[in-house]
Amino acid sequence: MVDTLGVAVVGFGWMGRVHTQAYARVLHHYPKLGLRPELVTVADEVPGRAEEAAGQFGFATAVRDWREVADDPRVRAVSITAPNFLHREIGVAMAEAGKHVWIEKPVGLTLADARAVADAVTTAGVQGAVGFNYRNAPAVESARQLIGSGAIGTVTHVRVRLFSDYAAHPEGALTWRYERERGGSGVLGDLASHGVDLARYLLGDIASLTADTAVFVPERARPTGATAGHLRASGGELGPVENEDYVNCLLRFDSGARGVLEACRVSVGEQNNYGFEVHGTKGAVFWDFRRMNELGVSRGDRYQDQPVSTVYVGPGEGEYGAFQPGSANAMGYDDLKVIEACRFLRSIAEGTAHGATLTDAVHSAAALEAMVRSAESGAWVDVHRAG
Repeated sequence: MVDTLGVAVVGFGWMGRVHTQAYARVLHHYPKLGLRPELVTVADEVPGRAEEAAGQFGFATAVRDWREVADDPRVRAVSITAPNFLHREIGVAMAEAGKHVWIEKPVGLTLADARAVADAVTTAGVQGAVGFNYRNAPAVESARQLIGSGAIGTVTHVRVRLFSDYAAHPEGALTWRYERERGGSGVLGDLASHGVDLARYLLGDIASLTADTAVFVPERARPTGATAGHLRASGGELGPVENEDYVNCLLRFDSGARGVLEACRVSVGEQNNYGFEVHGTKGAVFWDFRRMNELGVSRGDRYQDQPVSTVYVGPGEGEYGAFQPGSANAMGYDDLKVIEACRFLRSIAEGTAHGATLTDAVHSAAALEAMVRSAESGAWVDVHRAG
């Protein structure tokens, strides 16, 4: 007997659609999960957007005010995929209403926001998951196991990169993403939050850092209507870009390892160039999101001129076997969100956290806040004391 769990999605832009599709697919890949998500309510303030989503995906109810979701006894779990500035208010309200929360990163605009949602979830005794999807890639999980087993020796340094061109066009609309009050710290929250999570997932906690940031496209045209994604706007009133296009950061880990984290949203010629390179005393491991199911692995005892092998992950790594029968059959981005949905639902069913949690979001937010402070002061900042 499979129990039914009423779910809602708040905010139906691209990420709301991804969460909805993950709920729809999760039992196809995890038939023994024990919980069947039922699409109860979709909420979006843009006129007609929720109704369209309900018609396409089969939500029972469409509303414009997310508060109706908090008050709905049919809803037991909520995906929060609204803009960053709404994360804290919605996340706290849903937890206080007794709803389990799957919320997208960066969980608000500040470290205080992330802590507020995490504390509300803990106090309410509900489960909380956060959308750090890249750690769910089977190749990334395999890399973590290699590193943890000592296969590449003691880790000495890591480089994490997240380069994209989604904001590179000068006619990109001046949406909430570029405002400090509603979008927070720009590319730090958009991309570097993922980078921090990957670095911590692979190497452990970050002790301190120093960062430099920049804005390369200082003005954009204001949109004249509702937006979703990264739309262009030309001819409208120009306004200032208030948050960061670029960040470069040096890291020191508790383990003694060193790192570099670099992220940019205006990198012409780069489309989702996300990945890492981890070096140890006996080898190295390399991952590129654009070749998500491959790892570059160097290990052995040659030290000098040691070769790198390409390894195609297969059913023995991470959650790969739930999607493909053999190595080198491709998985994609949306599959990572299905894994995330599975772990969220499993956490609810078992009462024990699986996957990235709001504690991970707090750690990421602490690092982002330290980056902002460091960029302002030019100094090294202790991440553990940030905020």
